[in-house]
Amino acid sequence: MTSEPEPIGEAARQALEKELAEVRGERDSVAATLRDSDTVGDLADGADELQRADEVQRLDARISEITTRLRQVADASRPSADVVGVGSTVTVRFEDGTQDTFQIGAVADVLDSSLITADSPLGHALLGHRAGDSVSYRAPEGQLTAVVVSLGGTPG
Repeated sequence: MTSEPEPIGEAARQALEKELAEVRGERDSVAATLRDSDTVGDLADGADELQRADEVQRLDARISEITTRLRQVADASRPSADVVGVGSTVTVRFEDGTQDTFQIGAVADVLDSSLITADSPLGHALLGHRAGDSVSYRAPEGQLTAVVVSLGGTPG
């Protein structure tokens, strides 16, 4: 991986946005339970208050991580239209004649079945190739080949 921001699939972006909204809501709920420091209570109340304050800090850190990642995704440059790279959407025809369209991503995302990672056997084999190129890759079934049909389009 490079230090450049890496694109992610649309489903992954939406999942991050949903998580951000949920974490912000949770943070607001926990923060609302914090009392003024002038309120007097017993040691158990103080310990509970510290635990909630720690939870607010943890949630703030996660909000910062998600916000940074979403900003990086927005800043990530668009992939080349003619050479497969991270962020490319590529349609591939397999040896059995089936075709599928994938997005090449930097990280695996369980939520997005149309995303394959650049370091997976197929993803790695596709990098740097153009429409019409044939690629070979190792799969559990053995050595396989596929043809790059096109770049662009919608993964699915």
